[in-house]
Amino acid sequence: MRLLEPVPLILITLLSLHSSQAEVQSRDFYTLSSSEVRTLAESDPPQWQDVNEGHLGKLLVPRLALRISEVSLLGPTDSSALVQEYISTVFSRLGWHEEKDSFTDTTPIGQIDFTNLIYTFDPSAPRKIVLAAHFDSKWFPNYPDNQFVGATDSAAPCAMLLDLAENLTPLLRARQQRIEAGQGILRDGLDEEEAAETTLQILFFDGEEAFHDWTTTDSIYGARHLAQRWEDTILEPDHPLAKRRYAPLPNVLDTIDVLVLLDLLGNSRSRISSYYRETDWLFDQLSEADRHLRQEGLVEVEAGEEGWFSSQRQRRGMIGDDHVPFVERGVSILHVISFPFPNVWHRISDDASALSLPALRRWNRILRVFTAGYLGLSPTPGQRIARHGDELVCCSV
Repeated sequence: MRLLEPVPLILITLLSLHSSQAEVQSRDFYTLSSSEVRTLAESDPPQWQDVNEGHLGKLLVPRLALRISEVSLLGPTDSSALVQEYISTVFSRLGWHEEKDSFTDTTPIGQIDFTNLIYTFDPSAPRKIVLAAHFDSKWFPNYPDNQFVGATDSAAPCAMLLDLAENLTPLLRARQQRIEAGQGILRDGLDEEEAAETTLQILFFDGEEAFHDWTTTDSIYGARHLAQRWEDTILEPDHPLAKRRYAPLPNVLDTIDVLVLLDLLGNSRSRISSYYRETDWLFDQLSEADRHLRQEGLVEVEAGEEGWFSSQRQRRGMIGDDHVPFVERGVSILHVISFPFPNVWHRISDDASALSLPALRRWNRILRVFTAGYLGLSPTPGQRIARHGDELVCCSV
């Protein structure tokens, strides 16, 4: 990512320009009860429960989708392939639909193969909320910089996405089963069948980092390719959105409610702002999820880190990242990035030591509550989320 058109920080903090979007879009947001929030917060899978602050390294490879330091990014045993294999294994076990968007592009160091990883719980759903992060690491040609790991940039966000999928899959599956059994009845004013028309998609971008200096052509390779491809892919005539619109025919981008992009997260110092007026309301929901968790004592708050979320609205598009080619095509964006950037940004010190276990767990729980609220998901009355082997399932209490 890159800060675009640098402005003195004090001016950036005060500046909030009106969105160029003609209309702010919003939707009903299911408010989880305190008991539902607690259930989601306390459903950490084993790999998170067994880690302590002194052993974060056990999550680094491949849990946080990091490069293996002994393997060159571009070597014959490409660590990127190992990361892809691990992520694929997780979603295969969860039963999600997998799509690999592979292509070759020209970079300052030659032709490079890239692969975006796209996972969808219900590919037949007409709409989706997309949560995304990039899984590539910054490339450096020489030692010791070529041992760069990228823990906050963006391995930790990748781990958060894996945690989200593992925790929400049992809820998504249980709702799907109720609907198939004709039991998707109105719950607290929510029609589960209608709510299920919006599914969850998780996207891992490749090639976010520049190989030399950040330019419009040397950066966000995967995002640029996928945004163009989805814009060019027209929906089938029997797709629900195609039936509702006549001209122009909708494309894959039209199925995205919002793209939530995570970056530079996982350390103990976070400052999160809203950059797009059409998703200010979603930013507020994210902040509210954090407030609720803190109020209930369900997250560990480190000294001086009570308020991660700023009430100040920031300048639209001031940070370049994987969302840019999507926002240019009209997709609503919620950019969840810590700014100012962590002091380890693009430094060899962005490794396990840069991460905070309380912060990682806090982000996991914020994202679970936020996404469950967006999708209208919760543990049903009389049920809890429990472990069955390596999986999380809904069980009767």
